[in-house]
Amino acid sequence: MSPSSSALDIARALAADFAETAVERDQRGGTPKAERDALRRSGLLALSIPKAFGGHGGTWQDTLGVVRELARVDSSIAHVFGFHHLMLATVRLFAKPEQWQPWFEQTARQQWFWGNALNPLDTRTVTRHFNGWCEFSGKKSFCSGAADSQMLIASAVDENAGGKLLIAAIPTNRSGITLHDDWDNFGQRQTDSGSASFERVRVEQSELLLDPGPLSTPFACLRPLIAQLTFTHMFLGLTEGALEEARHYTLHETRPWFKSGSQEARLDPYVLAHYGEFWVALESVRLLVERATRLLDEAWARGPALTAEERGQVAVAIATAKVAASRHGLEICSRLFEATGARATHASLRLDRYWRNLRTQSLHDPIDYKLHELGDWALNQTLPIPTFYS
Repeated sequence: MSPSSSALDIARALAADFAETAVERDQRGGTPKAERDALRRSGLLALSIPKAFGGHGGTWQDTLGVVRELARVDSSIAHVFGFHHLMLATVRLFAKPEQWQPWFEQTARQQWFWGNALNPLDTRTVTRHFNGWCEFSGKKSFCSGAADSQMLIASAVDENAGGKLLIAAIPTNRSGITLHDDWDNFGQRQTDSGSASFERVRVEQSELLLDPGPLSTPFACLRPLIAQLTFTHMFLGLTEGALEEARHYTLHETRPWFKSGSQEARLDPYVLAHYGEFWVALESVRLLVERATRLLDEAWARGPALTAEERGQVAVAIATAKVAASRHGLEICSRLFEATGARATHASLRLDRYWRNLRTQSLHDPIDYKLHELGDWALNQTLPIPTFYS
């Protein structure tokens, strides 16, 4: 990433390249190795790392803007890129400076990719303690981006401490770690979100994220909000990409219905009504997402001085944006066929991939529970309680 080029410019150039193979790779699934290496070469893996540690000092608006740009053509790539920066935020928020600062420096210098094996709801991985170190043993599901990564954020249940969750940052190639090629869902097919096995994996005390620890302070509780807003930007970018592809198809391929009285589909009154509704929905999501991102950057800048009230206000804004992005995105990605016509369902186009990708990722945590939290806020002025999903 050169000093004269912006992150968004680089992301747009990458997205143009990724778009050339997006349809074929969606069908194939598996690890997008060439695309991940292109991200390494771009320098964007160091975007959110402060300049003092060799990074580019990007804001969350910068970083999530890249997620959104990539998602317009390839939401799987956007997913693993966003998760990489989420993992960096995890060590920054949960660990001591003497831990995260060297990790940041090495990531920027060596263009490390960070993968996820945290999944706090999967409690099959447990801990055994020894003198100065411990072992993780068990399985984890939904390990997005773990394949082709250099570092993993992993978690295990400490049964000797009442089921407390221990989180660690460990090298992906550590002895005892096996990443399984078992992700074959109908969407997000190149996120490598399959399972991982841990067989007596040694974890040093210096690799455990204990101080301040998970969700221990209002500032540390920004971690789940970064995750939620990453998904939200991905949903928005994905929907924008779907609408742009539908628009191109409508303008160049769609035939007007015989009763429309129009010579071209672009003048069909019902087609125009569809696009009008799509526009209103997307504009509302854009405004909500931009506001939520601005509030996250302001909260991040507050650092340890962030209060629970301030954090709660950010949580409400992000939950609102996520619900809107999910609902409007799913509707647009489904209804776009009403504006493109029957021929747009041809398998070679795979226009259904937008809906499949959004539907798959939107089930990460139920929207119903986001609405419950927002309802409690709207009615009772009760801010969301921090969890790994809110």
